Amino acid sequence: MTFRQFVRGFTPAALLSVAMVAFGSAPAHAAAPAAQPALSQGALLADAIADAAGGKIKKFYRARDYRPLWIENGLIGRDAQVLLRYLDDADLDGLKAARYDPHELREDIARADAGDMEELAAAEVALSKALVRYIHDMRETRDVGMTFVGDGLKPPELDDDAILKVAARKDFSSYLAGMAWMSPHYLRMRELLRTAHASGSSGRIIDTLRINLERARVLPSADVRHIVVDAASARLWYYQNGREVGSMRVVVGAPETQTPMLAGYINYAILNPYWNVPDYLARDNVARKVLAGRSLKSMHMEVLSDWGPDAQVVDPETVDWHAVAGGYQLLRVRELPGPWNSMGKVKFLFPNDEGIYLHDTPARDLLRRNDRHLSNGCIRLEKADELGRWMLGKRLKADGDEPEQPVPLAAPVPVYLTYLTATSAKNGLALLDDVYGRDT
Repeated sequence: MTFRQFVRGFTPAALLSVAMVAFGSAPAHAAAPAAQPALSQGALLADAIADAAGGKIKKFYRARDYRPLWIENGLIGRDAQVLLRYLDDADLDGLKAARYDPHELREDIARADAGDMEELAAAEVALSKALVRYIHDMRETRDVGMTFVGDGLKPPELDDDAILKVAARKDFSSYLAGMAWMSPHYLRMRELLRTAHASGSSGRIIDTLRINLERARVLPSADVRHIVVDAASARLWYYQNGREVGSMRVVVGAPETQTPMLAGYINYAILNPYWNVPDYLARDNVARKVLAGRSLKSMHMEVLSDWGPDAQVVDPETVDWHAVAGGYQLLRVRELPGPWNSMGKVKFLFPNDEGIYLHDTPARDLLRRNDRHLSNGCIRLEKADELGRWMLGKRLKADGDEPEQPVPLAAPVPVYLTYLTATSAKNGLALLDDVYGRDT
């Protein structure tokens, strides 16, 4: 069909319409294009937050499609008031409230109450920045005498995005209200410090509480699976998934053989353990008993040739016990596994230069005492089976009588040995005896 034959089938008006469409015009009576739907309030707010957020905080908001953290039903929610109370009390944390400018934040919130999207977004971002700065500062630790054996035991240096991700991935209100980024022991010391200020306590008490607060600052939050041993109160706690799982009494080092402030990773349980007798006890206790007529066999002990892994058992008759008792000869002596063994049924090892570990004990009477500063530095456990079951996920059970049966943990468990001399009492607070003299 030719073009002339094609156009004969159209009226002049139809031909005009075809031409106008082909050349980009339209008749006056043509239908208008459909109107675009108006943006929702949520979309408008997201756009405003995208404009207001910057730097690393923008990364956090971008990952959540610029959904707000602080805004509820078009208003700044109650969580903001919780944060403001913390910032007002920042001196309890050894910080300055002016650094976070809570007065300016309140003004931002007041402007946002009018419902303007830009003001709402500005208040939203300002609150997130204040929270990030506050958490950064709270987690910045001082040197309190803690030795960290292993990476990842000190409070981590998180960037803005990481801090907000941790806060936002769970119930934010509960996380904020419980100050869940800090150790429960830190919160306890903080409240004791508040009580001390309110009751007009002496400068000495305030200073001691400040020292305790800094010791607690290096401890992780309850979100981290870990163990805390407090040598001052001779107690142990363990935590997981944001809560305390259990606690128990422990026996800790005597004033002469103090339990150090130390953090490490428990990697193994050792069932049917030996006890390697400390040098000073081999000198002052074992050697003198042997010289008085007791046999090593009656004490369930044996002498080894050296401290290496391939050490050989030595006939005790060949030992110069007078030289050992006089301190002229060092001797490796170990106690055999059994119900008499000072390690009990199990010991939990974590690498450290102090030779410190956690272990069971047959001396149950010592755990009933109020003052439990009685060991050579290691930690004797009231409920070793319970702690082992929590760490291993199964009951501790030795395979026969073979000594030193290692049971590796599926994942290392951090343990923190600290020293907290402040505690709650009927009148609000009390200071424990500073048995190690560290508060001075």
